[in-house]
Amino acid sequence: MITMKDIVREGHPSLRKTAKEVPVPLTEEDKTLLQEMLTFLKNSQDEEIAKEYGLRAGVGLAAPQLGIEKRLIAIHFQDEDGKLYSYGLVNPKIISHSVEGTYLASGEGCLSVDRVVEGYVPRHRRITITATDTDGNPVKLRLKGYPAIVFQHEIDHLNGVMFYDHINKENPFAAPDNSQPIE
Repeated sequence: MITMKDIVREGHPSLRKTAKEVPVPLTEEDKTLLQEMLTFLKNSQDEEIAKEYGLRAGVGLAAPQLGIEKRLIAIHFQDEDGKLYSYGLVNPKIISHSVEGTYLASGEGCLSVDRVVEGYVPRHRRITITATDTDGNPVKLRLKGYPAIVFQHEIDHLNGVMFYDHINKENPFAAPDNSQPIE
């Protein structure tokens, strides 16, 4: 079972490297890893389990956050309409995005960052991604708003980018151009 001790923190070299493409079909080892990543997210959102194991709640996890430089991400959350986003994805890639931007009014956080980093993180309001699921099937998702932000955050991890790299250094709370906040 993955716990917080397995998640690498800021300064770990894996967080700044470009992760490697993962061959498909997946090995049993990679399938198991993705399943364990998803299980961690589900456990982290369960108050009792999270408390018992000292887990911080998360909605996404990328393999580099475990010190594993592979293009694998897990996502698990419900949006404000109750729609469940629960995926273990291989080699996800943003293939298109909107010109309009968005950002979380409350800022972003990260399981690999143990401090509060204030400021707006500019993101694309809508994205389309392609990936492969754990069974080797192609996946194409059109995402907007909060789900789009979550996927962009995790895909950034695969490219060695941290969320705070996007924050305006001069004025962290400057609203990004052509953007609508998500409260």
